Amino acid sequence: MLFADRLAPLQTNVFADMDRAKGRARAAGKPIVDLSLGSSDLPTPGHVLAAISTALQDPTTQGYNLFESTRDFRQAAARWYRGKFGIAVDPETEVLPLIGSQEGTAHLPLAILNPGDFALLTDPCYPSHRGGIHLANGQIYYMPLLAENGFLPILKDIPAAVLAQARLMVLSYPHNPTASTAPAEFFAEAVAFCQTYDLVLAHDFPYADHCFDGQPAPSVLQADPDKTCSIEFFSFSKAYNMGGFRIAYAIGNPELILALRQVKATIDFNQYQGILRGAIAALDGPQDCVRTTVSTFKTRRDAMVNALHHHGWTVTSPDATMYLWAKLPERFSDSIDFCVRLVEATGVALAPGRGFGKSGEGYVRFALVQPPDVLEQAAQQIVEFMNS
Repeated sequence: MLFADRLAPLQTNVFADMDRAKGRARAAGKPIVDLSLGSSDLPTPGHVLAAISTALQDPTTQGYNLFESTRDFRQAAARWYRGKFGIAVDPETEVLPLIGSQEGTAHLPLAILNPGDFALLTDPCYPSHRGGIHLANGQIYYMPLLAENGFLPILKDIPAAVLAQARLMVLSYPHNPTASTAPAEFFAEAVAFCQTYDLVLAHDFPYADHCFDGQPAPSVLQADPDKTCSIEFFSFSKAYNMGGFRIAYAIGNPELILALRQVKATIDFNQYQGILRGAIAALDGPQDCVRTTVSTFKTRRDAMVNALHHHGWTVTSPDATMYLWAKLPERFSDSIDFCVRLVEATGVALAPGRGFGKSGEGYVRFALVQPPDVLEQAAQQIVEFMNS
């Protein structure tokens, strides 16, 4: 059977390989401590679940949910954004509900790129950012993220020949997998760069609240308040622990919102209305739950960093996200091989840096999705494996 050529780049998946390695370890009787996936183990807030539960008993929520039916949600998203970042948003033309932000970042290239156009992605990056470009038959130019540059791309290094064919730049800070942050000055530079070269600037922003210094991460629209070229993607998966509900939204340039809406309209009828009501409760309700979530991951960060240091592996303590991005000792040159052997030997699963891109080789990512005592035990097992 013949399939489209665009599927070829999607067939290699390091995380599927890791899933098979976890299966082998489990079959061998190893209890699995899975730190490889950024899926929060914390509960969804009670008032959010209550809103969804109430909606389940309302028959008016059980039909198709077209765009006009999402107005209450779009208005709540616009209120939340203005309250947090101080930028006015039109809920009619500048907000779009999404079935997870991954849906938006994967579908946006279909609205922006013609076959052969370039998209500028960071390396490493969240893997689905690559997938959307491949589905649109675009080309990818990777902007390396290096420790010596604070894991920020050097925009002036992008070749002129690439920029002549480029239509899209994708950023995401606080960053997955490196857990790095970007200052407001960098976003101002990125917006000016995209305006100069007529690029769409897409910013994936699931960790907007996951900053440990008490200050919110900057929004790209603060650098582009007139929304000249920018679109930003927000998720409920991290701040409100709603990953399984698949609810997110985009805010940005109205032409980009309309283009993404047109692509989306051929694929789905939006979320179940009850999930939107839960999301409204999350945005409009008390935010103590968000502060508790962030505090929990800060505690876990400290526990894991201190435990690794105690056992002899010095890693950087990040300012944001739910991850550690740790450089492997030089004797471990292959991050995939390291992670496969680690889980098979100990049951502890990490994400290999190479799975996020060529520049991720030599690193591993820890997802801090276990309690501190489990993380501390895992740190001991990892270092013992490294020294064996």
